[in-house]
Amino acid sequence: MNTLQSDAPRNLTAQERVVTEARHERWAHFHVNWTAIWVGALAAFTLILLFGLIGVAVGAHQYGAEYRWADLHKVGIATTIFGIIAAFLSAVVGGWAAGKIAGILHSEPAMLHGAITWIVTIPLLLAASGVGAAEVFGGWYAGFNRSAAADQTPFVHPDPLPASATSEETTAYRTQMAEYRRNVQQWRDETPRAARNAALATITALLLGLLGSVLGGWMACGEPMNFTHYRSRKPLYHTN
Repeated sequence: MNTLQSDAPRNLTAQERVVTEARHERWAHFHVNWTAIWVGALAAFTLILLFGLIGVAVGAHQYGAEYRWADLHKVGIATTIFGIIAAFLSAVVGGWAAGKIAGILHSEPAMLHGAITWIVTIPLLLAASGVGAAEVFGGWYAGFNRSAAADQTPFVHPDPLPASATSEETTAYRTQMAEYRRNVQQWRDETPRAARNAALATITALLLGLLGSVLGGWMACGEPMNFTHYRSRKPLYHTN
């Protein structure tokens, strides 16, 4: 009888329910340090801009409507490597800055701060793209750029002929017009493929940024970067 009574669930008093609910609230909620996140997002944004300008300076990035990615096979190896490293490293620094400033010592909240930093960085990139700065970020962020629309071709329409044009000038004008129409038609035919490639490149850069931000936050907390450490680590956020 005593065993049955000791094993049976005991009714909680009102005070015990309050203590249990308060303890649940303390463990269930995740504290977000927005100051650290904003600093990390600004750091990541600044490095993306810096790497983009460096890429333009060294020739790894070529911006403008005529350099849109209509064919991924024509993208240079240097451009690909530079873009991947820039997108990843910028995000790593942003996540690391957020984790360090927040002073987080466990990997899970540090990684979440890194992911939130990545989320905040994306609206900053969109806002910069809205004022025409997307091209400076490099081809990997071409999906943010709307200047490659079909009605903004980089080809110059030939000047109309004067009324006193000679037969040679008329022949040259017709040749130029035929070449112009051919280029414009090719541009329009390649526009859907170029838009798809730009979107794929931007998605790749953003996913690399997410991975880098999470890893940067993980690095900032100082815990060993493996998936089994949490089983043996000492708790830091409670006294029980």
